[in-house]
Amino acid sequence: MQRVTTKPAAIDEHQRAANVVSFEDRLSRDLRWAMGEGSLFFEDRGAVQTTLRKITKRLTELGIPYAVVGGMALFVHGLRRFTEDVDLLVTPKSLREIHDKLDGLGFVPPFTGSKNLRDTDSGVKIEFLVTGAFPGDGKPKPVAFPDPSAVSMENNGVRYINLPTLIELKLASGMTNPDRMKDLVDVLELVKILNLPREFSTKLNPYVHEKYDELWRDARPNQKRYVRILRPEDEREALDAMLADGVTHEAKRGAAGTYYLVTTDPDLARKHDMHDETEFMIEPRK
Repeated sequence: MQRVTTKPAAIDEHQRAANVVSFEDRLSRDLRWAMGEGSLFFEDRGAVQTTLRKITKRLTELGIPYAVVGGMALFVHGLRRFTEDVDLLVTPKSLREIHDKLDGLGFVPPFTGSKNLRDTDSGVKIEFLVTGAFPGDGKPKPVAFPDPSAVSMENNGVRYINLPTLIELKLASGMTNPDRMKDLVDVLELVKILNLPREFSTKLNPYVHEKYDELWRDARPNQKRYVRILRPEDEREALDAMLADGVTHEAKRGAAGTYYLVTTDPDLARKHDMHDETEFMIEPRK
């Protein structure tokens, strides 16, 4: 006989939610525990990652399209910071199906009528963003939350929002809601960490072009520079290869008879054995 799984009926929704200790409350109440959880997070063994894998596995089994957004999307795209929840982009139809299929089976709404869920094992909150809604102030604008199927990419079996869409949404959010200024900071940090070019804005909705360009300019003064100093008579082949790759020669830096070669591209720096400029004992050429 096939076993049929049904939702528990004996415990009402209020009681089920009350029985789950929220992850964020535990973090704020117990500093020692929070520090341990933070360490586990950066080892990819934290409660947030466990909940992320749990919910995305169930959505995949149910054939429900989704894209991870928020802090975990930032993490996979290179901005490594702690986050206390899981954010998912889904369609309105999928949101209804998620509650119909998962409510009471390892997940409960934080309160009656909530669109979100909480993992009953970890207490981690799962927040849903819905296709067609608008980021930031929630008012209509040229940028809206898209269908996750059109903007997701896979990483280790989990589907995340792609980088251009993540940046576009964060820009639109920070531009229109003063309480979401951290979204603009996130974009600024991504520009720095990933060394994103000015032309990256061509991948974004024109609505956010000006703000991206502003943040791109803000990121330049503190951009890490990588340096290698060569004597052309001894290392002509290496010099030619570096210049051909776009490495810049700054004629007024370095000792006489040397080439002071600079790039801000970390990939080029690795390729040509270049190092952080701040580690050199160099004075400008007189």
